[in-house]
Amino acid sequence: MERELSHRHHVQYKSPVTEFKAVKILLITVVYAFLILFLLIPLITVFSKAFEKGWGSYLLAISHPDTLAAIKLTVFIVVVTLPLQMIFGVSAAWLITKFNFHGKRLLTTVIDLPFAVSPVIAGLVFVLLFGSNGLLGPWLMENGWKVIYSVPGMILATIFVTFPFIARELIPFMQHEGIHEEEASLTLGANGWKTFFFVTLPNIKWALFYGVILAGARAIGEFGAVSVVSGHIRGMTNTMPLHIEILYNEYQFQAAFAVASLMAFVAVITLIMKQIIQQRDHRLGKRST
Repeated sequence: MERELSHRHHVQYKSPVTEFKAVKILLITVVYAFLILFLLIPLITVFSKAFEKGWGSYLLAISHPDTLAAIKLTVFIVVVTLPLQMIFGVSAAWLITKFNFHGKRLLTTVIDLPFAVSPVIAGLVFVLLFGSNGLLGPWLMENGWKVIYSVPGMILATIFVTFPFIARELIPFMQHEGIHEEEASLTLGANGWKTFFFVTLPNIKWALFYGVILAGARAIGEFGAVSVVSGHIRGMTNTMPLHIEILYNEYQFQAAFAVASLMAFVAVITLIMKQIIQQRDHRLGKRST
């Protein structure tokens, strides 16, 4: 009888290790299936469609004057917006993590606003503010300033949708670092600016670089807000995503995928750089421990 009971208990008992392995295998299967279905297959499709007519057709598509104009405008917008994003991101993170002041929680919440607001709505807000019939539009037109349906409006829209990225990358990192090194620097007689440039900035440089990569990738791929304020003028106000939409709507599928492959290539490079930074931080963390 005792043998029978022990045998039943042995049969019914499942090791926690076995159950954990089963859950692990299930999660790995779900995650990799999701990545293959929604990331790898679309990425392969983009490149296969881009090169399906050969290198000659591909080079012809990406060297078209309208395509080159879209690439130049996209790069120009990124080059203009990233320094502004860096200034805001570092300033906001420095302020939130190193100082106490009234409205700190509100500022932290407002920084996340672009994550909650649709980019299309953001574009419409800029139209209401700076359009010809908007709040500031008539005054801008009288003084010779054109914001909507021109590059300045596209820059403003890109800044709005990308400004949280650097700040959001720096804030948790700087909170983890604390203020001990800054306090030591101030105790030794350094002023606030010297402390920032010689203590704070060297400590956050890799987190800042990581945030810049994310913000730059987001700026390159922005569509909604930029589409609303651009006017879709060929060769003038079309960024790469807008140019891809026009080519696709005109049934120039191979040309559309050719331009899309350039953006996909930038995305792959972004992921590689992200991985390099993460591995570096992991190695430094091991050394520090």
